[in-house]
Amino acid sequence: MEKYRIASLFAGIGGIDYGFEQAGAKSIWANEIDKYCAVTFSINHKKTKLVVDDICNIKGKNIPKIDILTGGFPCQPFSVAGYRKGFKDNRGNLFYQITRLIDEMEENNNKPRIIFLENVKNLKTHDHKKTYKTIKRELEKRNYLVTENVLNSCEYGNIPQNRERIFIIGFLNPSDRKNFDWKNIPKIKLTNTIDKVIAWDAEVDKKYLYEKDKKCYQLLKENITEKGIIYQYRRIYVRANKNGVCPTLTANMGMGGHNVPLILDNKNRIRKLLPRECLMLQGFPKNMIIPEELCDSRVYKQAGNAVSVSVVRRIAENILEAMKETDEKNENN
Repeated sequence: MEKYRIASLFAGIGGIDYGFEQAGAKSIWANEIDKYCAVTFSINHKKTKLVVDDICNIKGKNIPKIDILTGGFPCQPFSVAGYRKGFKDNRGNLFYQITRLIDEMEENNNKPRIIFLENVKNLKTHDHKKTYKTIKRELEKRNYLVTENVLNSCEYGNIPQNRERIFIIGFLNPSDRKNFDWKNIPKIKLTNTIDKVIAWDAEVDKKYLYEKDKKCYQLLKENITEKGIIYQYRRIYVRANKNGVCPTLTANMGMGGHNVPLILDNKNRIRKLLPRECLMLQGFPKNMIIPEELCDSRVYKQAGNAVSVSVVRRIAENILEAMKETDEKNENN
């Protein structure tokens, strides 16, 4: 049986693509507007055709034959950390670009069998639940059977990061929906601890250290006193995460000092998490290529915006199994 083929909208650096490919699918096409994300995506997904453009310029007829359409559409309009304007924010309206493309793909006999979307947990309750009801209704109007679940990366992805996200799946085929069950994706024990991700003894460039020349040094020194845990600097205070995981990585970490994850390393130095450590805290492989031409702030932003790879992989495994079960049953009839 040929591999199921996926296309990704709002592809970022390819977290969803990694997850589906690890599950056994084939990423053949992707769209991303951010040229810096495109650099990272392209160097790590060389077999995927990446179109770097505004999604508003993408036409459904130009998307190749696929089985699954994915999209981690912009979460800032629905995030607790943002202004929560939802569909009043232009980025929130980008959901309707997804439905436009579904319609155009249907006109070209390429309607996706599966729709897979990811967003912040708050999407489910935003605007008294009206936002999610709208999303679900729009997908159901296109004959998708919709199901959703909120999963935490540290509970479902064996990733030591406290990151709750909503995953929305639309099934065009009723048999696929019948074969899929969230109960087949139970919580798993966290064995991939922060000690396996963070290099506590590493020699690092001075730019990652917080020393006396930094304005916030005194505040950090007073609050960052224990080894083996991750702290988060939030401009005016420091928060310790004593549950053994990293707090939610955000797009603005490293951009002006907000939400920066920090540690007290084994040399008693206060330092930022390294860009690669942040990527690993999103489940990206250790051998993932970080483009040399990108500054650290770009990589931190990319890591904060990314989708946790191993959570996607577990969901994707069950989606692909549901599709395979349907197809095998049809072949035998």
